[in-house]
Amino acid sequence: MPKLTIDGIAVEVPPNTTILQAAESVGVEIPRFCYHDRLSIAGNCRMCLVDVEKSPKPVASCAMPVGEGMVVHTKSDRANKARGGVMEFLLINHPLDCPICDQGGECDLQDQAMAFGADRGRYHENKRAVKDKYMGPVVETVMTRCIHCTRCVRFATEVAGVPQLGATGRGEDMEITTYLEGALSSELSGNVVDLCPVGALTSKPYAFNARPWELRKTESIDVMDAVGTNIRVDARGRVVLRVLPRVHEDVNEEWLADKSRHACDGLRYQRLDQPYIRKGGKLQSASWDEAFAVIVGKVRGMSGAKFAAIAGDTVDAEAILALKDLATALGSNNIDCRQDGAALDANVRASYIFNSTIAGIEQADALLIVGANPRKEAPVLNARIRKRYLKGNFPICVIGDVGDLTYKYESLGANPDVLSQIAGGSHPVANALKNAKKPMIIVGMAALTRADGAAILATAKAVADNCGLIKDGWNGFNVLHTAAARVGGLDVGFVPNAGGKDTRGILDGASKGEIDVVYLLGADEIDTAKLGKAFVIYQGHHGDRGAHRADVILPGAAYTEKDGTYVNTEGRVQRGLRAVFPPGDAREDWTIIRALSEKLGKTLPYDNLAQVRARMAFVNPGFAAVDKIQPAAWKAFGIAGSISPTGFDYPVKNYYMTDPISRASRTMAQCTEEFVLAGQQKTGTHG
Repeated sequence: MPKLTIDGIAVEVPPNTTILQAAESVGVEIPRFCYHDRLSIAGNCRMCLVDVEKSPKPVASCAMPVGEGMVVHTKSDRANKARGGVMEFLLINHPLDCPICDQGGECDLQDQAMAFGADRGRYHENKRAVKDKYMGPVVETVMTRCIHCTRCVRFATEVAGVPQLGATGRGEDMEITTYLEGALSSELSGNVVDLCPVGALTSKPYAFNARPWELRKTESIDVMDAVGTNIRVDARGRVVLRVLPRVHEDVNEEWLADKSRHACDGLRYQRLDQPYIRKGGKLQSASWDEAFAVIVGKVRGMSGAKFAAIAGDTVDAEAILALKDLATALGSNNIDCRQDGAALDANVRASYIFNSTIAGIEQADALLIVGANPRKEAPVLNARIRKRYLKGNFPICVIGDVGDLTYKYESLGANPDVLSQIAGGSHPVANALKNAKKPMIIVGMAALTRADGAAILATAKAVADNCGLIKDGWNGFNVLHTAAARVGGLDVGFVPNAGGKDTRGILDGASKGEIDVVYLLGADEIDTAKLGKAFVIYQGHHGDRGAHRADVILPGAAYTEKDGTYVNTEGRVQRGLRAVFPPGDAREDWTIIRALSEKLGKTLPYDNLAQVRARMAFVNPGFAAVDKIQPAAWKAFGIAGSISPTGFDYPVKNYYMTDPISRASRTMAQCTEEFVLAGQQKTGTHG
């Protein structure tokens, strides 16, 4: 490996490492604008110039590979003079917008200008002006500020897989544009705002709302999908103003999906901030004691078989555990966390998690996708698949009609029965999987929520067993969830025990009068019309579908308003922290259930969050291993049966509105109008 010296520090690095990367490895910081370690090297800003001995001129460290015996000076007079010249050129046309620029306070250009800029300008000609471009509802543009670093272009092309951004013109006439003046149609488009080192691209929903030093920053976990993206919630007072990604190499790297980033304004609208009781067919506000009294009057003394509970898609594991304990105390086995009726075996953990792990996608060398649309269901995970695809030698086959996934794949048709042929070895894909060193299969909710979901699950297991997906140190069987609460609910065991009813059974029982009371814990994705005349208790944070049907409403806290545990699709336990307090009389979900249990005479055995989490770890020791992947034992699961030739009905019809928070978001409404409704009008499709 080459050995070199950087600012007097001897360092040995792998071949083809650049000078900038070598410098970072020993803690030497080199300024840059165009370079980003997750994007290809452009070498066009020249801010990273360094002084290399025996070189006739300063060298762009981001693009120059290291050489044996190289001696580099990053702080020499020649290097500093070169950077000062680059900075002077950048500021020639840059407008004096800092007081009105949303990037102010977290702008790379500001920081570098403080370090390398002059105290006055020598350029007195008119500054260049560029027309602003329209990039959609989430990205605001002031293109006069653009310094042509091309980070946004490279991100859109390489990571997002939507090559709609590029440069036109040359020299002073060069402009970054979407070519056809259209919106940037990627579920990851908001990341270009994070990448932009100046204020050319900023967040349109956040525009002129706050300065960064005014915000209280809280680390948390995203619940808009099942990826478990690490986020930072920025709030002022009791209002969440923006959500940004945090770096987690094994989960989301540093990317964040648009819904997760911009649906946070939905936390301000249609909120439930006090209990409600239905009287005379209308919901009327009430006190907690009054709401509890009505519930006690309905539930106390009732047979446990008449009580049922369904947990929603964004609920924390603490609340799910508390509701399970309450249902058990009431003698009920009618509980389910699978609103969509997915055929998942809660007794075999390997049957319902992403066993290869999200980071493990980069090790795979063959992929079969069954009934999943990763681009809509998990955009950040889909970017990881695209990252692996771009490295080459990664054949991808898809069963189902998914459209553009941002990478090339071989379509095996919409008939799920192809899976049986692969499992039996009669399909060519079977040989491709067998010949791969680390093959993987991704099974989505469109496959598992069907009537034959259990048969598809069993057939997918047969593919894993027969095609070499299970090997020492590698499990290629993966389930892609769409609900942040699903894996945590299954880990807690929030599924019907012997004789209990699942979601379909609960709805059928309620419509037939066999179930008298249904407790909906943030469950809004069910067909509430099937609840019949059952007495419905809804606990949640938005006036959504469940609240409209409820007889009693208990106002809970959204994910930014409580400390909660969430388990992502790969089985990684993560914890979010409270960023703001719930509005009005709303309370954290597990505390509501604990208070209700006392009123019902079934007091739950925990009084604080630590005790709840101790109870979680007792029920499932995996909850004690935070942010760690625990391999699951490979056992038998699924129920063999025939598979219907009917195509998949994908759960995410409108990516921008999938839960109560995003449905209440004005930004997501604008995105729906721009990308979903407009697209339907063009193609003549609906639904």
